[in-house]
Amino acid sequence: MPDFIFESSWEVCNKVGGIYTVLSTRAKTLQDVLTDKVVFIGPDFWISKENSLFIEDKKLFKEWIKEAESQELHVRVGRWNIPGRPIVILVDFTPYFAVKNDIYAKMYTKFHVDSLHAYGDYDEASMFSYAAGRVVESFYHYYLSKKYTNVVYQAHEWMTGLGALYIKDTLPQIATIFTTHATSIGRSICGNNKPLYQYLNNYNGNQMAQELNMEAKHSIERQTAHNVDCFTTVSDVTAFECEELLDKKCDAVLMNGFEADFVPKAAQFTKKRKMARAKLLEVANALTGAQLTDEALIVATSGRYEFKNKGIDVFIDALHRLNEDPALDRDVVAFIEVPGWQVGPRQDLKDRLAEGIEFTTPLDAPFITHNLHQWDGDRVIDTLRWFGMNNDSNSRVKVIFVPCYLDGNDGIFNMHYYDLLIGNDLSAYPSYYEPWGYTPLESVAFKVPCITTSLSGFGMWANKVKGGQSHIEDGVEVIERNDYNHDEVCDGVKDAILKMASMNKKETDAARKAAYALSEKALWKNFIQYYYDAYGIAINNKEARMFLVNN
Repeated sequence: MPDFIFESSWEVCNKVGGIYTVLSTRAKTLQDVLTDKVVFIGPDFWISKENSLFIEDKKLFKEWIKEAESQELHVRVGRWNIPGRPIVILVDFTPYFAVKNDIYAKMYTKFHVDSLHAYGDYDEASMFSYAAGRVVESFYHYYLSKKYTNVVYQAHEWMTGLGALYIKDTLPQIATIFTTHATSIGRSICGNNKPLYQYLNNYNGNQMAQELNMEAKHSIERQTAHNVDCFTTVSDVTAFECEELLDKKCDAVLMNGFEADFVPKAAQFTKKRKMARAKLLEVANALTGAQLTDEALIVATSGRYEFKNKGIDVFIDALHRLNEDPALDRDVVAFIEVPGWQVGPRQDLKDRLAEGIEFTTPLDAPFITHNLHQWDGDRVIDTLRWFGMNNDSNSRVKVIFVPCYLDGNDGIFNMHYYDLLIGNDLSAYPSYYEPWGYTPLESVAFKVPCITTSLSGFGMWANKVKGGQSHIEDGVEVIERNDYNHDEVCDGVKDAILKMASMNKKETDAARKAAYALSEKALWKNFIQYYYDAYGIAINNKEARMFLVNN
């Protein structure tokens, strides 16, 4: 085990995506073992703004803060406002923009990192990463160098790669770990509608990076993977992707666990589920005018608006097929909860909800809760129109697009995502590109069975736990997916929803119980061992590296 751990990510005290969930839910487990010897480093976007996730403590490391300022390092120290309250250092990285060319030149000379074609967020991420490396260097020399032998620095995603390389160069006595949660070039291949999996062993990562204008991000990711003491990713499917596209085999797979402390218990669970269903059905009625009872099957998908990668295209197609299936004898209400380019809640929908009555006529465009900046060209809207899914009175399947963050202040639901998730009967995440998949894991934690695919890390894990193909009765339907079986996947999703809709109460309760039982196997108390193994690999490789240098 390490004596001290630094962990750096763009998402420390910065709630953006799945990496935030990885770090914030795992923090308490590490704190319980290494109390205050785990320090997270994140970007300081809130120098003059309120950040509810960060609690500043000006007494903590105050002597070092003065030393850091003398080194032109501008930091704030405090606690991350999450379970475990770990120590956080937020660093202002903006001063390094003035010398970024010098920094890039050194990285090219020492590690062959090609930043020549950098654009977009590359500069911002790299300057933060460099600043994080400087923070570790200063803190280590001030507090740790004479006290601890086994110090580990873990960097997450390409955005922190430059800092890991800086530490490798200036502090070789620190063991380095680099975790890629999804390769930048793999995601880009999928996002450009190129088949990833059938040709994966024939793709050349460097060539594809050049073709897709991803050279800078791919270069920092690849060179970091090759130079750290331990290279890791989050699932077996992504490990294979790393080996083929980054030309580096992973040293360990760190599957993403979670803590169940955000899932309500017993009577509170029942109460929250009832409230969620009431709200979901109320919004559906106000939009469509349909008379929907609590017997309706509520199904939803959610996540980033990656239309193909997240399987949103498959979900809509499957719902269209379901609507035309004569075997369906139950109302289905499907929600697509992905943040889009919206301008705010629909006023006509807000007015109806304020009346608090049941409606019998639909609103115009009765399939969306918020107004969009640009309706034409929105892929969800275009696909719903293509299939003629207008939520008319003859449709047993109603589809509702919720293009906003469910943060409790969206203007329509005014409930947090988890407070609505609990009301679902079924969730669907038929992803094409999904290195792990927190959304299905969160779903089963709330006793909501889900649909996923064999191309997701979570789906592969669910099959491994089952010891074969997992089905909806097991809590998770894992549909076999490849580059070319779109129709089969759509039918598989449709059939799984149909099966769930036809279950009696005893069968439904059994599926819900199985979903929850599976989620318990993914608690951090079970998955943290993968991190301990990675720490050991990094420290051992560091020791071997230092032995060669010293002899």
